[in-house]
Amino acid sequence: MNRVLIGIRGEPTPEGMERILRALRDLEGTSQVQATGPTQVLVEYDPQVLTVMDLLRTIREQGFLAGML
Repeated sequence: MNRVLIGIRGEPTPEGMERILRALRDLEGTSQVQATGPTQVLVEYDPQVLTVMDLLRTIREQGFLAGML
């Protein structure tokens, strides 16, 4: 398992952050997803199944820009 800390541009509302967390948790290959701050998410994922770009793409699909920290 790999871990990555992702920063989200802007400040998502609590509902927006919950949408992001739910979308990441729904991905096959994530084992842990948690908000570590109002604009940060820590994701533990299986690199055999997902890439960091897959995670960032999922966040973008929720309407937010994101990048690795």
